[in-house]
Formats: sequence, C-alpha cells, structure tokens
Amino acid sequence: MCGIVGFVGNEQAAPILLDGLARLEYRGYDSAGIAVVSQNRELQVKKAKGRLQVLSDIIQGGKSVEGTLGIGHTRWATHGEPNDVNAHPHLSGDGKIAVVHNGIIENYVELRDFLVSQGYEFKSETDTEVVTQLLAYYYAECGDIFETVFKVIRRVEGAYALGIICADCPDRFIAARKDAPLLIGHGEGCNFIASDVTAIIKHTRDISYMDDGEVAVITADGVQVYNSMEQPIEKEHSYIDWDVSAAEKGGYAHFMLKEIMEQPEAIRKTAFSRIRDNRIFFEDLKIDEAYIKNIDKIFIIACGSSYHVGVVGKYNLERMLRKPVEVCLASEFRYSNPLVDEKSLVIVISQSGETLDTMAALREAKSLGAHILSIVNVVGSSIARESDDVLYTWAGPEIAVATTKAYSTQLVLLNMLGLYFGDILGTVSAKEYSEIIDELLRLPAKMEQMLENTDDIKYYASAYFNHSSVFFIGRNLDYAMGLEGSLKLKEISYIHSEAYASGELKHGTISLIEDGTLVIALGTYAPLFDKAMSNVVEVQARGADVLALTTDSHAAEMRKTVENVMTVPQSHTIFQPSLGVVPLQLFAYYVALMRGCDIDKPRNLAKSVTVE
Repeated sequence: MCGIVGFVGNEQAAPILLDGLARLEYRGYDSAGIAVVSQNRELQVKKAKGRLQVLSDIIQGGKSVEGTLGIGHTRWATHGEPNDVNAHPHLSGDGKIAVVHNGIIENYVELRDFLVSQGYEFKSETDTEVVTQLLAYYYAECGDIFETVFKVIRRVEGAYALGIICADCPDRFIAARKDAPLLIGHGEGCNFIASDVTAIIKHTRDISYMDDGEVAVITADGVQVYNSMEQPIEKEHSYIDWDVSAAEKGGYAHFMLKEIMEQPEAIRKTAFSRIRDNRIFFEDLKIDEAYIKNIDKIFIIACGSSYHVGVVGKYNLERMLRKPVEVCLASEFRYSNPLVDEKSLVIVISQSGETLDTMAALREAKSLGAHILSIVNVVGSSIARESDDVLYTWAGPEIAVATTKAYSTQLVLLNMLGLYFGDILGTVSAKEYSEIIDELLRLPAKMEQMLENTDDIKYYASAYFNHSSVFFIGRNLDYAMGLEGSLKLKEISYIHSEAYASGELKHGTISLIEDGTLVIALGTYAPLFDKAMSNVVEVQARGADVLALTTDSHAAEMRKTVENVMTVPQSHTIFQPSLGVVPLQLFAYYVALMRGCDIDKPRNLAKSVTVE
C-alpha cells in the first residue's frame, strides 16, 4: 500500500526520489522519507510525518542531500503509529544499512526477540526495522551484502518489497520481492526500482517486473537479477506505451474528476479493438470452446469496487449463460473451503493486479484445479502473470484512490466475456447478440452525452452534502450498482452510506429511516421499475428525502412520485449500470468537494492494497 522508489546514476538522487514519491502519493500514505549515500560513504536519512511536501521543505526539494544513489518511501501505517520514527527508511544501529519496505513481516516478533537477545536495540514500532537489524546482524557475520540479503529473506515470513542500500557499497542498491509489487526501470546511465511505474515513467519506459523470491543488484551501468537459488537470470522487458500526461491532471482540479471524464474513451480502448464485423474476438484467450462448454460453475473473486463489478456480473452472466455464478470477497475466499474443482472457471478482477488478498485467493483456486482468467489493468502485474488467461482493460493509469474508469472498463469487459461465452454456449440468441453489440458501440457516446452537462448533479450535491447518513436502494442490477455508488460516497466524503436491496428494507433497515434521511432510489432496471417505485413510497411515508436515478424513458413516471430526479440514457439492460454509475460517481465527487475533503487521497485509504 506504500510507495517505493530507488535511483542510481550520475545525477543528484534526492530530487529524483522526491519526484518519484510525488507520483506515488495517490497510493495513500502518512509519512515519507529518503536515504542517500553521500560521497564519503555515509547514509543520509531524512524522513517526516505528514505530506511529502513536509519532507521536501526540510531538504529544500532535495538540494541539501548530496549523492547519486538513494531510496525513498511513502508509508501507510500498519505496525506503529504515523510519526517520524516509524517512517521509512529504517537505519541499522551501526548506520551502515538503510531499508524501505512494503508488505508485512509476519514473524517479526520472533525475529525481534532474537535480535534483542543478541544486543540489538530498536527505535521504532515497525516490523520493517526487524529486517534492517537482521541485515546488520548477518552483514557483521559475512561482510557481503549480497549474501546477507539472501540470508535475511530466508528467515523472514510474510510479504515484502525491499529496497536496500549499504554504506560500504556506494555504487549499488539491492531489491527483493515476495507477494508485494516491485519493478525495475532500465535507463541510460541510470537505473531504478519502484512499486509502480508512474514513479519512474518520466525517466524510462523500459521496465522489467520482479517475481517472488527474486533479488536484484542495481548499479548505474546495469541490473542483474537472481532467482531464489542465487542463480543469475534474464528478465523479460516491457515497454510502457501510455503517455506521461496520462498520469497528470491535465487542467482538472482532481484526478478523480479527470478519470470520470476519461471513461468514454477508456471504454472505447477496452472494447472497440476487440470487436470486428460486429463480433467479439479475444485473440489471446487460451481457454477453448470445449472447456467453456464443460464449465459447471463460475466464481468471480475480487475486493472493493472490483467486487461490485462482480455483483453486476453475476446478474448478467447468469442471465446470458444460464450457469451458476458465485461472487466471492477475495479476503474470505481462502477461508471458506471453496467448492472449486477442474470444472470451475475463476474470474479474478483487480485494477492493480497486485492486491494481496486477491492474489492469495487466485493461488488457492489454482491449487484446487480451476482455470484462472483475470481481468486487470496493469500489464505484467503479478495476478496477470499467474493467471491461465488474462484480459487487460487498457484503461491507462488511474491515479485517484477512488476508482472510476477501472470499474467501468472492468464492467464492460466482464459483460463482453459473458456475451462471448454465451455465443459459444448457444444461450444468447443471434438477435440479442447483435442488439448487445450495437448498444456496446453506442455506450461511450451515451456516456459523453451525460458528461456534457452535470449541473443538476452539482445542484443535488449542494443540497445534500451536509447529510450524515445516506441509504442507496434498488433491485437486481440497481442494487448491484448501488453498492458502488455507496462506496464512492463513503470513501471520499466520509459520509456513512449503505446500499440495500429494496425488498430487504422492511426486514429491519426501514427502522433507520426518519424525517430528513436521504435515500438515493435507483430505478434504471426496467423490469422491476414498478416494484422499485413501491419501495420509494415506503421510505417517503417514513419521512425520507428521496433523490432518484432512472432512465430517460421512465423519468416522467418517476417525477410523479419524486421531485428530485437524475436521468441516464436508455440502453440494453446489461449496460444500464455502466451508465447509471456515472452520476453516482459525480454526486460523490461534488459532495466531497463541498465538504472540503482530500478527494484524490482520502484518509486511511490506499490505491493498491498489498497487505492483508
């Protein structure tokens, strides 16, 4: 969940490290720090609680820290409160070794007790300092930092992405990875490590991704990667082809608003290149027709917004395929004794492709014999590499913590997959297949039409931003869409918000409705519009203030009951949530804006969750 960047070259390292960390701010953090090797082989460690600007001010934008090799880190607290002492990098007691770390060391208590018994003293409350002191312990024994790193990673248990510098080796740093993202950037006369390509895209597009158990030795002149047996290996290189401006605001006040507005084009990139002659083609899929026909159950595994994509997908895939679909929270999947076997298709959804819970669930499903098909955005990510099949969303970088275009592209791609399978299974008629393709091709334009005028959404946000609790209600696909609308609102505005299936209101939740309670009623799912209206009347009778969302074709009917109504264009049923979620994203954005919240970096949240 934290950010790592490392640099070695011929330029002053500190400004480059600060710039890289600034590009990782979206991941969420509560402190920041750098460590740079000076010309006289001393480690200069500077760190501070709070925003990166605090650290930058202390070191004058990096100018006051000389040296051409260093590592940097933005920390999101897991072990120990946010403060200067617990911030990374951590320095060994002898001052020779500095470490930055993402992940969690699960056996840190055992290792800490051992090191204390050997006379080592600890300054912080973090699990990372255990790694630093353990490195010092083994380095004192063997005097070889490369061998020391391998000794340490064989002792630690848990997840780690490590950047390590040693004062005795001023021309190199070492990186190691297990269950936490880490990549290498190959430059001209310089090289990098980073937890996310956005940190270094300004300097290089030549990337290689580290795999679990690997250790890399990085100098200005080159990179050598070793496997867990300490054997040198060659890594495949990837070229990052998106423009650096995609990771900048481009005139928008926030990345979130920019990314909401980018959704039509993102959907075009995701969908249109996979459609030829009004047919869907997934050229890279290895799964064959025989296997598809033999599937007896589909599992969708994901977290957060990707899980909400899965809930929508369950409705749509079961409708199109007539096969059972189970949507599983990745964090619970391993612990539920899942009934997965070789006839199970497991669809794993993750924006980053590095979410630790999702990765662990993937491995569990794979061990049980399932075929793994992942939907991810980041090319070469861990989940992509470990899947049997992968479909990339090609949404480009998403910087805001609250996902928007990743959700929308995942949803479109999952619907396309359902249509592709339905055609093979013969469960989707030729007529409906053609109708769905036609509506898919119109979807971005309809979304652009909505985004051209958002004045009504701004108005409703201004009317309701001071509410302390909000309920989203809907049926079927509207309920699934409401889950995401509710999450968007709570994560960036800090308003308590819950989504409920409308029919469940009378089974308890309606007791919470009182005069002035804001209820956002979703009525875009045409087959159940009348039933949705009856639930609106129910909450209004208890004093609720209702804001409704429906389609253009049902707007007049909705306004007979509800004064405040947002509308979206009519589409095929399966794509209605793709349109409906947009005003919910915008409503959350404008509410948070009016409440003065830090929209791109909401409190306590991170973009990529790489710890359990």
